[in-house]
Amino acid sequence: MPQDVSVDLCATCATGVADNPQDGPHWQCLHEAIWSTEPAVQVLAWRLLKALPEAPWARDLLDMAYLEPDVLAWAEEGVSDGEDVVIHRDSNGAVLAAGDSVVLIKDLPVKGAGFTAKRGTAVRSISLVMDNPEHIEGRVESQRIVILTKFVKKS
Repeated sequence: MPQDVSVDLCATCATGVADNPQDGPHWQCLHEAIWSTEPAVQVLAWRLLKALPEAPWARDLLDMAYLEPDVLAWAEEGVSDGEDVVIHRDSNGAVLAAGDSVVLIKDLPVKGAGFTAKRGTAVRSISLVMDNPEHIEGRVESQRIVILTKFVKKS
């Protein structure tokens, strides 16, 4: 993939590329950029989304995005994933991955939502919290919540 291409950027985007971007409304433009037909734009959008790991919308968009293998290799080139790989394990020690389905093994009161997630509730298409191996995210009763891995088992 040729890497001597350029992409026109606004001042905010240029700053986000130079320094890591901070989550904010401006970055919603990445929803369209990741689907561009231009590989250079896709690579830039992918890298910016990877730099926003604390933003749930960015993680969701990265999960949905498809880049051709050569474009993905270009995007990953020179990008460090940090120090160690965080491994999420359920209550039985099974390794969890993004997109897995899990079942709650205990009734869990959901703070701020006013309901209790009942034991036996299936949570599909989980997301992993990349900086904490004890937390996953999923939808229960149409609410996106954080769940401790010690209260789930992989299904």
